[in-house]
Amino acid sequence: MPLSLLKKAPRLVRVACVATLLASFAPEVSAQRAAGPDRPADFMDPAFHRQRRELLRQKLPARSVAVLFASPVRNRANDVDFKYHQDPDLFYLTGYEEPDAVLVLFKEPQTVGGQSGVTEALYVQPRNPRAEQWTGRRLGTDGTKQQLKLQYVADNKEFAAAKLPWSSFEQVLFLDQPQDARDDTSNPGDVYSLIQTFRQGANFPADYNPSRNEAYAMIRRYSGTPGTANLAPYLTNLTQEQPQLGSDRYLQAYLKASTDDARKQAVAALPTSRFDGAALSTLLDEMREIKTSEEIKHLRQAIRISAVGQQEVMKAMKPNMTEMEVQGLHEFVYRKYGAEFEGYPSIVGAGNNACVLHYTVNDKPRLGNDLVLMDCGAEYHGYTADVTRTIPATGKFTTEQRQIYELVLAAQQAGFEQCKPGSAFRAPDEAARKVVTEGLLKLGIIKDAKEARQYFPHGTSHYLGLDVHDRGTYGPLRAGNVITVEPGIYIPENSPCDKKWWNIGVRIEDDVLVTDKGWENLSKEAPRTVAEIEALMAKSSALDDFKLPELK
Repeated sequence: MPLSLLKKAPRLVRVACVATLLASFAPEVSAQRAAGPDRPADFMDPAFHRQRRELLRQKLPARSVAVLFASPVRNRANDVDFKYHQDPDLFYLTGYEEPDAVLVLFKEPQTVGGQSGVTEALYVQPRNPRAEQWTGRRLGTDGTKQQLKLQYVADNKEFAAAKLPWSSFEQVLFLDQPQDARDDTSNPGDVYSLIQTFRQGANFPADYNPSRNEAYAMIRRYSGTPGTANLAPYLTNLTQEQPQLGSDRYLQAYLKASTDDARKQAVAALPTSRFDGAALSTLLDEMREIKTSEEIKHLRQAIRISAVGQQEVMKAMKPNMTEMEVQGLHEFVYRKYGAEFEGYPSIVGAGNNACVLHYTVNDKPRLGNDLVLMDCGAEYHGYTADVTRTIPATGKFTTEQRQIYELVLAAQQAGFEQCKPGSAFRAPDEAARKVVTEGLLKLGIIKDAKEARQYFPHGTSHYLGLDVHDRGTYGPLRAGNVITVEPGIYIPENSPCDKKWWNIGVRIEDDVLVTDKGWENLSKEAPRTVAEIEALMAKSSALDDFKLPELK
Protein backbone atom coordinates (compact mmCIF):
# COMPACT_ATOMS: atom_id res chain seq x y z
CA MET A 1 0.00 0.00 0.00
CA PRO A 2 1.85 3.10 -1.17
CA LEU A 3 2.69 5.94 1.16
CA SER A 4 4.89 8.85 0.16
CA LEU A 5 8.07 9.12 2.20
CA LEU A 6 6.84 12.50 3.40
CA LYS A 7 4.01 10.84 5.31
CA LYS A 8 5.99 8.24 7.23
CA ALA A 9 7.63 7.93 10.63
CA PRO A 10 8.63 11.02 12.63
CA ARG A 11 7.37 13.72 10.33
CA LEU A 12 10.69 14.91 8.95
CA VAL A 13 11.87 11.43 8.06
CA ARG A 14 8.56 10.82 6.33
CA VAL A 15 10.57 12.88 3.42
CA ALA A 16 1.93 0.98 3.10
CA CYS A 17 -17.13 -24.02 -0.80
CA VAL A 18 -13.12 -23.35 -0.98
CA ALA A 19 -12.06 -25.83 1.74
CA THR A 20 -10.39 -28.15 -0.75
CA LEU A 21 -8.30 -25.57 -2.50
CA LEU A 22 -7.08 -24.20 0.85
CA ALA A 23 -6.43 -27.50 2.56
CA SER A 24 -2.67 -27.51 1.96
CA PHE A 25 -2.11 -24.29 3.89
CA ALA A 26 -1.52 -25.00 7.59
CA PRO A 27 -1.32 -22.08 10.04
CA GLU A 28 1.84 -21.77 12.08
CA VAL A 29 1.42 -21.81 15.84
CA SER A 30 3.34 -19.49 18.14
CA ALA A 31 3.36 -19.41 21.92
CA GLN A 32 -0.08 -19.82 23.46
CA ARG A 33 -1.88 -17.67 25.94
CA ALA A 34 -4.75 -18.90 28.06
CA ALA A 35 -7.46 -17.80 25.66
CA GLY A 36 -9.97 -20.54 26.39
CA PRO A 37 -11.47 -23.23 24.16
CA ASP A 38 -13.36 -20.77 21.97
CA ARG A 39 -10.37 -18.60 21.07
CA PRO A 40 -7.43 -19.30 18.73
CA ALA A 41 -4.45 -20.89 20.42
CA ASP A 42 -1.68 -18.94 18.73
CA PHE A 43 -1.93 -15.56 20.41
CA MET A 44 1.29 -13.92 21.47
CA ASP A 45 2.50 -15.19 24.82
CA PRO A 46 2.13 -12.65 27.67
CA ALA A 47 5.88 -12.87 28.15
CA PHE A 48 6.35 -11.10 24.81
CA HIS A 49 4.32 -8.08 25.93
CA ARG A 50 5.96 -8.08 29.36
CA GLN A 51 9.41 -8.03 27.76
CA ARG A 52 8.32 -5.14 25.50
CA ARG A 53 7.07 -3.15 28.51
CA GLU A 54 10.26 -3.72 30.43
CA LEU A 55 12.45 -2.76 27.48
CA LEU A 56 10.48 0.46 27.05
CA ARG A 57 10.63 1.21 30.76
CA GLN A 58 14.43 0.82 30.71
CA LYS A 59 14.58 3.40 27.93
CA LEU A 60 12.51 5.96 29.84
CA PRO A 61 14.33 8.97 31.33
CA ALA A 62 15.04 8.96 35.06
CA ARG A 63 12.11 9.99 37.29
CA SER A 64 9.60 9.79 34.45
CA VAL A 65 6.25 8.21 33.73
CA ALA A 66 4.71 7.09 30.41
CA VAL A 67 0.97 7.04 29.70
CA LEU A 68 -0.80 5.25 26.82
CA PHE A 69 -4.54 5.14 26.15
CA ALA A 70 -6.69 2.60 24.35
CA SER A 71 -8.28 3.59 21.07
CA PRO A 72 -11.75 5.06 21.48
CA VAL A 73 -14.86 3.30 20.26
CA ARG A 74 -15.73 4.93 16.93
CA ASN A 75 -19.25 5.45 15.67
CA ARG A 76 -20.25 4.23 12.22
CA ALA A 77 -23.83 5.51 12.07
CA ASN A 78 -26.57 6.26 14.58
CA ASP A 79 -26.26 3.61 17.32
CA VAL A 80 -23.90 1.33 15.38
CA ASP A 81 -20.16 1.39 16.07
CA PHE A 82 -17.28 0.20 13.92
CA LYS A 83 -15.74 -3.11 14.91
CA TYR A 84 -13.28 -2.22 17.63
CA HIS A 85 -9.56 -2.15 16.88
CA GLN A 86 -7.04 -1.56 19.64
CA ASP A 87 -4.36 1.10 19.51
CA PRO A 88 -1.30 -0.77 18.15
CA ASP A 89 1.08 0.66 20.75
CA LEU A 90 -1.12 -0.37 23.68
CA PHE A 91 -1.59 -3.81 22.11
CA TYR A 92 2.17 -4.14 21.56
CA LEU A 93 2.83 -3.47 25.23
CA THR A 94 -0.06 -5.40 26.80
CA GLY A 95 -1.96 -7.68 24.40
CA TYR A 96 -5.15 -6.05 25.69
CA GLU A 97 -7.83 -5.82 22.98
CA GLU A 98 -10.71 -4.00 24.70
CA PRO A 99 -11.59 -0.28 24.85
CA ASP A 100 -11.54 2.15 27.79
CA ALA A 101 -8.12 1.35 29.18
CA VAL A 102 -4.97 3.23 30.12
CA LEU A 103 -1.46 1.89 30.71
CA VAL A 104 0.95 3.70 33.04
CA LEU A 105 4.65 2.78 33.12
CA PHE A 106 6.84 4.13 35.93
CA LYS A 107 10.60 4.44 35.53
CA GLU A 108 11.06 3.94 39.26
CA PRO A 109 8.76 1.65 41.32
CA GLN A 110 5.76 3.34 42.92
CA THR A 111 3.09 2.48 45.47
CA VAL A 112 -0.23 2.15 43.63
CA GLY A 113 -3.51 1.10 45.20
CA GLY A 114 -1.70 0.07 48.34
CA GLN A 115 0.68 -2.19 46.39
CA SER A 116 4.36 -1.25 46.58
CA GLY A 117 7.03 -1.80 43.96
CA VAL A 118 4.69 -1.19 41.01
CA THR A 119 6.35 -0.36 37.70
CA GLU A 120 3.32 -0.98 35.45
CA ALA A 121 -0.39 -0.37 35.98
CA LEU A 122 -3.20 -1.14 33.56
CA TYR A 123 -6.70 0.18 34.21
CA VAL A 124 -9.35 -1.78 32.26
CA GLN A 125 -13.10 -1.91 31.76
CA PRO A 126 -14.85 -4.05 34.39
CA ARG A 127 -17.06 -7.08 33.83
CA ASN A 128 -20.67 -6.11 33.11
CA PRO A 129 -23.16 -8.96 32.56
CA ARG A 130 -25.76 -6.74 30.91
CA ALA A 131 -23.27 -5.18 28.48
CA GLU A 132 -21.66 -8.55 27.80
CA GLN A 133 -25.02 -9.99 26.79
CA TRP A 134 -25.06 -7.48 23.93
CA THR A 135 -21.42 -7.05 22.93
CA GLY A 136 -19.48 -10.06 24.21
CA ARG A 137 -17.48 -11.21 27.18
CA ARG A 138 -14.96 -8.90 28.81
CA LEU A 139 -11.77 -9.91 30.56
CA GLY A 140 -12.33 -7.59 33.51
CA THR A 141 -9.61 -7.09 36.09
CA ASP A 142 -9.32 -10.76 37.12
CA GLY A 143 -9.25 -12.03 33.55
CA THR A 144 -6.67 -9.44 32.55
CA LYS A 145 -4.44 -10.38 35.48
CA GLN A 146 -4.77 -14.08 34.69
CA GLN A 147 -4.29 -13.90 30.94
CA LEU A 148 -2.02 -10.91 30.36
CA LYS A 149 0.08 -11.16 33.53
CA LEU A 150 0.52 -7.47 34.26
CA GLN A 151 1.94 -6.47 37.62
CA TYR A 152 -0.99 -4.26 38.65
CA VAL A 153 -4.48 -4.26 37.11
CA ALA A 154 -7.47 -2.26 38.32
CA ASP A 155 -10.95 -1.18 37.24
CA ASN A 156 -10.75 1.87 34.97
CA LYS A 157 -12.98 3.84 37.34
CA GLU A 158 -10.21 3.52 39.94
CA PHE A 159 -7.85 5.57 37.77
CA ALA A 160 -9.42 8.78 39.04
CA ALA A 161 -9.30 7.63 42.65
CA ALA A 162 -5.69 6.39 42.41
CA LYS A 163 -4.32 9.94 42.64
CA LEU A 164 -1.01 8.98 41.11
CA PRO A 165 1.85 11.29 42.16
CA TRP A 166 2.01 13.16 38.86
CA SER A 167 3.75 16.19 40.31
CA SER A 168 6.69 14.06 41.46
CA PHE A 169 7.68 13.04 37.93
CA GLU A 170 10.28 15.17 36.21
CA GLN A 171 8.99 14.09 32.82
CA VAL A 172 5.54 12.96 31.73
CA LEU A 173 5.66 11.10 28.43
CA PHE A 174 2.58 10.36 26.35
CA LEU A 175 1.38 9.79 22.79
CA ASP A 176 -1.10 11.95 20.93
CA GLN A 177 -4.36 11.64 22.81
CA PRO A 178 -7.31 10.66 20.59
CA GLN A 179 -9.34 13.72 19.65
CA ASP A 180 -12.46 11.75 18.69
CA ALA A 181 -13.13 10.04 22.02
CA ARG A 182 -16.83 10.37 22.84
CA ASP A 183 -17.95 11.45 26.29
CA ASP A 184 -20.22 8.59 27.34
CA THR A 185 -21.86 10.04 30.44
CA SER A 186 -23.20 6.59 31.37
CA ASN A 187 -19.65 5.21 31.53
CA PRO A 188 -17.40 7.01 34.05
CA GLY A 189 -14.47 4.85 32.95
CA ASP A 190 -14.60 5.55 29.22
CA VAL A 191 -11.42 6.68 27.48
CA TYR A 192 -12.68 10.27 27.36
CA SER A 193 -12.89 10.28 31.17
CA LEU A 194 -9.51 8.57 31.49
CA ILE A 195 -7.91 11.28 29.38
CA GLN A 196 -9.58 14.02 31.41
CA THR A 197 -8.44 12.39 34.66
CA PHE A 198 -4.87 12.32 33.38
CA ARG A 199 -4.93 15.91 32.17
CA GLN A 200 -6.42 17.22 35.41
CA GLY A 201 -4.30 15.11 37.74
CA ALA A 202 -1.05 15.91 35.92
CA ASN A 203 -1.98 19.61 35.63
CA PHE A 204 -1.67 19.34 31.87
CA PRO A 205 -0.96 22.75 30.27
CA ALA A 206 -4.08 24.26 28.73
CA ASP A 207 -2.10 25.73 25.83
CA TYR A 208 -0.33 22.49 24.93
CA ASN A 209 -0.08 22.11 21.14
CA PRO A 210 1.07 18.67 19.92
CA SER A 211 2.32 20.04 16.60
CA ARG A 212 4.39 22.69 18.33
CA ASN A 213 5.76 20.12 20.76
CA GLU A 214 6.71 17.84 17.88
CA ALA A 215 8.29 20.71 15.95
CA TYR A 216 10.48 21.61 18.94
CA ALA A 217 11.46 17.95 19.34
CA MET A 218 12.39 17.66 15.69
CA ILE A 219 14.51 20.79 15.80
CA ARG A 220 16.41 19.39 18.77
CA ARG A 221 16.77 16.00 17.10
CA TYR A 222 17.69 16.95 13.54
CA SER A 223 19.34 20.37 13.65
CA GLY A 224 23.03 19.95 12.93
CA THR A 225 22.52 16.49 11.39
CA PRO A 226 22.23 15.48 7.70
CA GLY A 227 18.49 16.10 8.11
CA THR A 228 18.97 19.84 8.65
CA ALA A 229 18.41 20.63 4.98
CA ASN A 230 14.92 19.14 5.13
CA LEU A 231 14.01 20.66 8.47
CA ALA A 232 13.38 24.28 7.40
CA PRO A 233 11.05 23.35 4.50
CA TYR A 234 9.11 21.05 6.79
CA LEU A 235 8.74 23.71 9.50
CA THR A 236 7.76 26.33 6.93
CA ASN A 237 5.04 24.05 5.60
CA LEU A 238 3.87 23.32 9.15
CA THR A 239 3.53 27.00 10.02
CA GLN A 240 1.56 27.57 6.83
CA GLU A 241 -0.81 24.69 7.60
CA GLN A 242 -1.30 25.84 11.20
CA PRO A 243 -1.43 29.63 11.47
CA GLN A 244 -1.16 29.53 15.27
CA LEU A 245 2.37 28.20 14.81
CA GLY A 246 3.25 30.92 12.33
CA SER A 247 3.51 33.41 15.16
CA ASP A 248 5.58 31.13 17.41
CA ARG A 249 8.70 33.16 18.07
CA TYR A 250 10.91 30.14 18.70
CA LEU A 251 10.03 28.51 15.39
CA GLN A 252 10.46 31.80 13.59
CA ALA A 253 13.84 32.36 15.25
CA TYR A 254 15.02 28.99 14.00
CA LEU A 255 13.69 29.59 10.49
CA LYS A 256 15.37 33.00 10.29
CA ALA A 257 18.73 31.67 11.50
CA SER A 258 21.15 31.69 8.54
CA THR A 259 24.32 30.29 10.14
CA ASP A 260 25.16 27.19 12.16
CA ASP A 261 25.91 29.34 15.22
CA ALA A 262 22.58 31.15 14.91
CA ARG A 263 20.76 27.84 14.60
CA LYS A 264 22.54 26.50 17.67
CA GLN A 265 21.42 29.57 19.63
CA ALA A 266 17.85 29.11 18.40
CA VAL A 267 17.89 25.48 19.51
CA ALA A 268 19.29 26.39 22.93
CA ALA A 269 16.51 28.97 23.37
CA LEU A 270 13.68 26.49 22.81
CA PRO A 271 11.47 26.28 25.91
CA THR A 272 11.46 23.06 27.88
CA SER A 273 8.52 21.31 29.47
CA ARG A 274 8.06 18.30 31.69
CA PHE A 275 5.23 17.24 29.35
CA ASP A 276 6.66 15.45 26.34
CA GLY A 277 4.44 14.21 23.50
CA ALA A 278 7.33 13.25 21.18
CA ALA A 279 9.90 11.21 23.12
CA LEU A 280 7.66 8.20 23.73
CA SER A 281 6.83 8.02 20.03
CA THR A 282 10.53 8.07 19.18
CA LEU A 283 11.24 5.23 21.61
CA LEU A 284 8.44 3.13 20.15
CA ASP A 285 9.71 3.86 16.63
CA GLU A 286 13.08 2.40 17.64
CA MET A 287 11.55 -0.68 19.26
CA ARG A 288 8.86 -1.56 16.75
CA GLU A 289 11.00 -1.27 13.63
CA ILE A 290 12.99 -4.38 14.66
CA LYS A 291 10.69 -7.40 14.70
CA THR A 292 11.19 -10.21 17.20
CA SER A 293 10.94 -13.88 16.21
CA GLU A 294 7.42 -13.98 17.69
CA GLU A 295 6.34 -11.02 15.57
CA ILE A 296 7.87 -12.50 12.43
CA LYS A 297 5.78 -15.66 12.94
CA HIS A 298 2.58 -13.62 12.95
CA LEU A 299 3.73 -11.53 10.00
CA ARG A 300 4.57 -14.66 8.03
CA GLN A 301 1.08 -15.95 8.71
CA ALA A 302 -0.63 -12.73 7.64
CA ILE A 303 1.53 -12.52 4.52
CA ARG A 304 1.05 -16.16 3.50
CA ILE A 305 -2.71 -15.78 3.89
CA SER A 306 -2.59 -12.70 1.67
CA ALA A 307 -0.41 -14.43 -0.93
CA VAL A 308 -2.81 -17.37 -1.10
CA GLY A 309 -5.63 -14.87 -1.56
CA GLN A 310 -3.79 -13.48 -4.59
CA GLN A 311 -3.32 -16.99 -5.97
CA GLU A 312 -6.97 -17.94 -5.66
CA VAL A 313 -8.23 -14.68 -7.14
CA MET A 314 -5.92 -15.18 -10.12
CA LYS A 315 -7.57 -18.53 -10.81
CA ALA A 316 -11.09 -17.22 -10.23
CA MET A 317 -10.97 -13.87 -12.06
CA LYS A 318 -13.19 -13.36 -15.10
CA PRO A 319 -13.82 -10.24 -17.23
CA ASN A 320 -17.48 -10.11 -16.17
CA MET A 321 -16.63 -9.81 -12.47
CA THR A 322 -16.92 -6.58 -10.50
CA GLU A 323 -14.20 -4.91 -8.48
CA MET A 324 -16.27 -5.51 -5.35
CA GLU A 325 -16.55 -9.21 -6.13
CA VAL A 326 -12.76 -9.47 -6.41
CA GLN A 327 -12.42 -7.68 -3.06
CA GLY A 328 -14.83 -10.18 -1.52
CA LEU A 329 -12.81 -13.15 -2.75
CA HIS A 330 -9.63 -11.84 -1.14
CA GLU A 331 -11.38 -11.18 2.14
CA PHE A 332 -13.12 -14.57 2.12
CA VAL A 333 -9.71 -16.24 2.01
CA TYR A 334 -8.57 -14.08 4.93
CA ARG A 335 -11.50 -15.16 7.06
CA LYS A 336 -11.04 -18.79 6.04
CA TYR A 337 -7.61 -18.70 7.63
CA GLY A 338 -8.69 -16.84 10.77
CA ALA A 339 -7.47 -13.34 9.94
CA GLU A 340 -9.60 -11.01 12.06
CA PHE A 341 -9.33 -7.89 9.90
CA GLU A 342 -7.97 -6.48 6.70
CA GLY A 343 -4.85 -4.49 7.53
CA TYR A 344 -6.31 -1.55 5.58
CA PRO A 345 -9.23 -1.00 3.18
CA SER A 346 -8.76 -3.33 0.21
CA ILE A 347 -7.76 -1.64 -3.04
CA VAL A 348 -9.14 -3.28 -6.21
CA GLY A 349 -8.83 -0.97 -9.19
CA ALA A 350 -9.43 -1.89 -12.82
CA GLY A 351 -8.18 0.25 -15.71
CA ASN A 352 -8.11 3.94 -14.88
CA ASN A 353 -9.11 3.17 -11.27
CA ALA A 354 -5.73 1.48 -10.81
CA CYS A 355 -4.14 4.90 -11.30
CA VAL A 356 -5.73 6.17 -8.06
CA LEU A 357 -3.18 5.19 -5.43
CA HIS A 358 -5.54 4.65 -2.51
CA TYR A 359 -8.66 3.76 -4.50
CA THR A 360 -11.07 1.92 -2.16
CA VAL A 361 -14.50 2.50 -3.71
CA ASN A 362 -14.14 -0.75 -5.65
CA ASP A 363 -17.45 -0.34 -7.47
CA LYS A 364 -16.66 -0.78 -11.17
CA PRO A 365 -19.39 -3.14 -12.44
CA ARG A 366 -17.25 -5.01 -15.00
CA LEU A 367 -13.52 -5.61 -15.28
CA GLY A 368 -13.59 -6.14 -19.02
CA ASN A 369 -10.18 -6.11 -20.72
CA ASP A 370 -8.50 -4.02 -18.05
CA LEU A 371 -5.51 -4.67 -15.87
CA VAL A 372 -6.70 -5.10 -12.29
CA LEU A 373 -4.52 -3.78 -9.45
CA MET A 374 -5.19 -5.62 -6.17
CA ASP A 375 -3.50 -4.11 -3.10
CA CYS A 376 -4.84 -6.25 -0.26
CA GLY A 377 -3.53 -7.47 3.08
CA ALA A 378 -4.81 -9.69 5.86
CA GLU A 379 -4.36 -8.72 9.49
CA TYR A 380 -3.62 -11.75 11.67
CA HIS A 381 -3.64 -11.31 15.45
CA GLY A 382 -2.76 -7.64 15.05
CA TYR A 383 -0.03 -7.99 12.40
CA THR A 384 -0.76 -6.99 8.82
CA ALA A 385 0.44 -7.98 5.37
CA ASP A 386 0.59 -5.62 2.39
CA VAL A 387 0.72 -7.44 -0.95
CA THR A 388 -0.10 -6.04 -4.38
CA ARG A 389 -0.46 -7.87 -7.68
CA THR A 390 -1.65 -6.47 -10.99
CA ILE A 391 -3.18 -8.95 -13.43
CA PRO A 392 -5.15 -8.89 -16.71
CA ALA A 393 -8.84 -9.65 -16.24
CA THR A 394 -8.76 -11.67 -19.48
CA GLY A 395 -5.87 -13.85 -18.30
CA LYS A 396 -3.48 -12.49 -20.94
CA PHE A 397 -1.45 -9.28 -20.94
CA THR A 398 -1.65 -7.06 -24.01
CA THR A 399 1.63 -5.85 -25.51
CA GLU A 400 1.43 -2.47 -23.77
CA GLN A 401 0.31 -3.96 -20.47
CA ARG A 402 3.19 -6.42 -20.56
CA GLN A 403 5.76 -3.71 -21.31
CA ILE A 404 4.69 -1.57 -18.36
CA TYR A 405 4.35 -4.60 -16.08
CA GLU A 406 7.81 -5.95 -16.86
CA LEU A 407 9.32 -2.49 -16.33
CA VAL A 408 7.79 -2.34 -12.86
CA LEU A 409 8.96 -5.91 -12.17
CA ALA A 410 12.54 -5.00 -13.13
CA ALA A 411 12.34 -1.94 -10.87
CA GLN A 412 11.15 -4.10 -7.99
CA GLN A 413 14.04 -6.52 -8.47
CA ALA A 414 16.46 -3.61 -8.35
CA GLY A 415 14.80 -2.50 -5.10
CA PHE A 416 15.07 -6.01 -3.62
CA GLU A 417 18.81 -6.04 -4.20
CA GLN A 418 19.22 -2.97 -1.96
CA CYS A 419 17.43 -4.63 0.97
CA LYS A 420 20.39 -5.47 3.17
CA PRO A 421 21.73 -4.30 6.51
CA GLY A 422 23.43 -0.94 6.29
CA SER A 423 21.63 0.24 3.16
CA ALA A 424 19.94 3.61 3.44
CA PHE A 425 16.20 3.28 3.84
CA ARG A 426 15.78 5.15 0.56
CA ALA A 427 18.14 2.81 -1.33
CA PRO A 428 15.38 0.50 -2.65
CA ASP A 429 13.43 3.56 -3.80
CA GLU A 430 16.42 5.10 -5.54
CA ALA A 431 17.25 1.83 -7.33
CA ALA A 432 13.66 1.23 -8.42
CA ARG A 433 13.16 4.83 -9.50
CA LYS A 434 16.26 4.71 -11.69
CA VAL A 435 14.93 1.66 -13.56
CA VAL A 436 11.47 3.19 -14.00
CA THR A 437 12.87 6.50 -15.26
CA GLU A 438 15.15 4.83 -17.80
CA GLY A 439 12.34 2.55 -18.93
CA LEU A 440 9.82 5.35 -19.42
CA LEU A 441 12.37 7.26 -21.46
CA LYS A 442 13.06 4.21 -23.62
CA LEU A 443 9.33 3.63 -24.23
CA GLY A 444 8.86 7.27 -25.19
CA ILE A 445 6.32 7.91 -22.44
CA ILE A 446 8.47 10.73 -21.07
CA LYS A 447 11.02 12.98 -22.78
CA ASP A 448 12.84 14.19 -19.67
CA ALA A 449 13.85 12.23 -16.56
CA LYS A 450 12.14 14.81 -14.34
CA GLU A 451 8.77 13.76 -15.79
CA ALA A 452 9.02 10.25 -14.29
CA ARG A 453 7.66 11.41 -10.93
CA GLN A 454 4.32 12.08 -12.65
CA TYR A 455 3.94 8.36 -13.34
CA PHE A 456 5.68 7.03 -10.20
CA PRO A 457 4.52 9.47 -7.49
CA HIS A 458 4.98 7.44 -4.29
CA GLY A 459 7.86 6.00 -2.29
CA THR A 460 8.94 2.40 -2.78
CA SER A 461 9.11 1.21 0.82
CA HIS A 462 7.62 1.53 4.29
CA TYR A 463 7.84 -0.53 7.46
CA LEU A 464 5.26 -3.25 8.07
CA GLY A 465 4.00 -4.70 11.33
CA LEU A 466 1.15 -3.83 13.68
CA ASP A 467 0.37 -0.97 11.30
CA VAL A 468 0.45 -1.26 7.54
CA HIS A 469 2.63 1.86 7.56
CA ASP A 470 4.42 0.81 10.70
CA ARG A 471 6.54 2.68 13.16
CA GLY A 472 10.24 3.05 12.49
CA THR A 473 13.14 5.48 12.43
CA TYR A 474 13.68 5.33 8.66
CA GLY A 475 17.41 5.09 9.31
CA PRO A 476 19.72 2.54 7.67
CA LEU A 477 18.15 -0.89 7.18
CA ARG A 478 18.81 -3.44 9.91
CA ALA A 479 18.26 -7.16 10.29
CA GLY A 480 14.76 -7.63 11.66
CA ASN A 481 13.19 -4.84 9.58
CA VAL A 482 10.14 -5.90 7.59
CA ILE A 483 9.51 -3.48 4.75
CA THR A 484 7.58 -3.33 1.51
CA VAL A 485 9.14 -2.99 -1.92
CA GLU A 486 6.41 -1.59 -4.18
CA PRO A 487 7.32 0.38 -7.28
CA GLY A 488 4.51 1.36 -9.61
CA ILE A 489 3.67 3.10 -12.87
CA TYR A 490 0.30 4.81 -13.30
CA ILE A 491 -0.79 6.30 -16.63
CA PRO A 492 -4.31 7.71 -16.27
CA GLU A 493 -6.51 8.77 -19.13
CA ASN A 494 -5.47 12.06 -20.77
CA SER A 495 -1.83 11.70 -19.74
CA PRO A 496 0.63 13.57 -22.02
CA CYS A 497 1.76 10.46 -23.87
CA ASP A 498 0.54 8.11 -26.60
CA LYS A 499 -3.07 7.00 -25.95
CA LYS A 500 -2.06 3.35 -26.16
CA TRP A 501 -0.59 3.67 -22.66
CA TRP A 502 -3.65 5.29 -21.08
CA ASN A 503 -5.58 3.50 -18.30
CA ILE A 504 -2.65 1.27 -17.39
CA GLY A 505 -1.81 1.20 -13.70
CA VAL A 506 0.67 -1.34 -12.34
CA ARG A 507 1.98 -1.85 -8.84
CA ILE A 508 3.86 -4.93 -7.64
CA GLU A 509 4.35 -5.07 -3.89
CA ASP A 510 6.07 -7.64 -1.75
CA ASP A 511 6.85 -7.85 1.95
CA VAL A 512 10.56 -8.25 2.65
CA LEU A 513 12.39 -9.34 5.79
CA VAL A 514 15.87 -7.87 6.08
CA THR A 515 18.20 -10.61 7.35
CA ASP A 516 21.82 -10.69 8.50
CA LYS A 517 22.85 -11.77 5.01
CA GLY A 518 20.40 -9.81 2.86
CA TRP A 519 16.67 -10.20 2.34
CA GLU A 520 13.83 -12.71 2.18
CA ASN A 521 10.65 -12.17 0.16
CA LEU A 522 7.92 -13.26 2.58
CA SER A 523 5.18 -12.94 -0.05
CA LYS A 524 6.91 -14.94 -2.79
CA GLU A 525 4.00 -17.42 -2.96
CA ALA A 526 2.00 -14.83 -4.90
CA PRO A 527 3.10 -15.16 -8.57
CA ARG A 528 5.04 -12.15 -9.89
CA THR A 529 6.18 -12.77 -13.46
CA VAL A 530 4.00 -12.51 -16.54
CA ALA A 531 4.50 -16.21 -17.29
CA GLU A 532 3.62 -17.28 -13.74
CA ILE A 533 0.50 -15.09 -13.64
CA GLU A 534 -0.81 -16.18 -17.04
CA ALA A 535 -0.18 -19.84 -16.23
CA LEU A 536 -2.05 -19.64 -12.94
CA MET A 537 -4.94 -17.67 -14.43
CA ALA A 538 -5.39 -20.46 -16.99
CA LYS A 539 -6.12 -22.94 -14.19
CA SER A 540 -9.62 -23.67 -12.93
CA SER A 541 -10.87 -22.40 -9.61
CA ALA A 542 -13.02 -24.09 -7.01
CA LEU A 543 -15.23 -21.03 -7.34
CA ASP A 544 -15.94 -21.61 -11.04
CA ASP A 545 -18.99 -23.73 -10.21
CA PHE A 546 -20.17 -21.54 -7.35
CA LYS A 547 -23.45 -20.04 -8.54
CA LEU A 548 -25.88 -17.87 -6.62
CA PRO A 549 -29.48 -17.29 -7.66
CA GLU A 550 -30.13 -14.13 -9.63
CA LEU A 551 -31.83 -11.32 -7.76
CA LYS A 552 -34.66 -9.80 -9.77
